[in-house]
Amino acid sequence: MANLKIELVKSLNGRLDKHIATANSLGLHKIGNVTVQPDNPQTRGKIAQIGYLLKVTEE
Repeated sequence: MANLKIELVKSLNGRLDKHIATANSLGLHKIGNVTVQPDNPQTRGKIAQIGYLLKVTEE
């Protein structure tokens, strides 16, 4: 199964509480944080919600 490398590239300041919670659930708290997540529908849904804050690459 493929993995996704997800990096937070924009600030969470001033974002909707729901979007901040989604970023935190991915393990992203500060700009520049990187996490590796499995490529599954749950992760894709989170990326769809806050994709404008992220840089995503396949690993």
